[in-house]
Amino acid sequence: MKTLAPLAIFVYNRPQVMDKMLKAINENFLSKYTEAFIFSDGPKNKEDEIKVKEVRKILFDFSNNNNFKDVQIIESEKNKGLANSIIKGVSDLINQYDRIIVLEDDLVTSKSFLTFMNDCLEFYEGNDRVWSIGGVSYDLPSLQNYTQDVYACWRGQSWGWGTWKDRWNRVDWDVTDYAFFMRSLKRKWMFQRGGQDMIQSLKMQMKGRIDSWAIRWCYQESKENMITILPKKSLIQNIGWGDEGTHCDIDRFHIKIDVQEYKYKLENVEINRRLMKEFRTYYSKPFYQRLLDFLYLKFVKKI
Repeated sequence: MKTLAPLAIFVYNRPQVMDKMLKAINENFLSKYTEAFIFSDGPKNKEDEIKVKEVRKILFDFSNNNNFKDVQIIESEKNKGLANSIIKGVSDLINQYDRIIVLEDDLVTSKSFLTFMNDCLEFYEGNDRVWSIGGVSYDLPSLQNYTQDVYACWRGQSWGWGTWKDRWNRVDWDVTDYAFFMRSLKRKWMFQRGGQDMIQSLKMQMKGRIDSWAIRWCYQESKENMITILPKKSLIQNIGWGDEGTHCDIDRFHIKIDVQEYKYKLENVEINRRLMKEFRTYYSKPFYQRLLDFLYLKFVKKI
């Protein structure tokens, strides 16, 4: 069997959801051939110390009883934050292994997740249009009559994803051309192909209102006019929507795993315009909500 991509898992202070994630990924068909690296971020404050200790107790037990080829736990004494943790952790691993698969602590996987990701990383590596691979899919109406097993989108995904060294190392994490981007109608149009929220999220990042590795990752993808490959059937379910989660409670993103064993044929696919129109709808808010967001950012946060 060919060498598989390492699995990087990033966890913080959610022991219950993390435990479910670990149990699911441990049952993947390729777990016994995979090296797993689990990055445990440090506590922000005294209140977080108890949860982080509980997380690390679960990780210690998991490291001694799992199905993986090898499990390494990397603990941080200080809190780095998710963005810095992912950028540093992925960079360290991908420069050693050339490719990587990434999970966060609230993502439950189907048993086929690692298989699909590794197959895609092998199949699409030489395709200079493909920026990354995602494990999630969405409830797009046109997928019901879509005959292929994978589709292309304009937006990288953070819910279970993979990429290669030569793509990852091209990212300008400081977004040094931001001023040019804000003056370019063409570049703004290209960026919004992945969703109407993209420009606003980048503005918030550059003003320090959010700390997101993903929006900067997606910005580089857009700038290079590249695509992400997704499965027709979702291999990921996000379970981090409770009180401990950091996501907005939006019903349309409560995606469930479609299959445990996914049978698929990999092909070089291009953007399907109808699918992408539906895809953008997933990231669109009603007009009144966009107006409230604009007024809030304009007069309260002053972005």
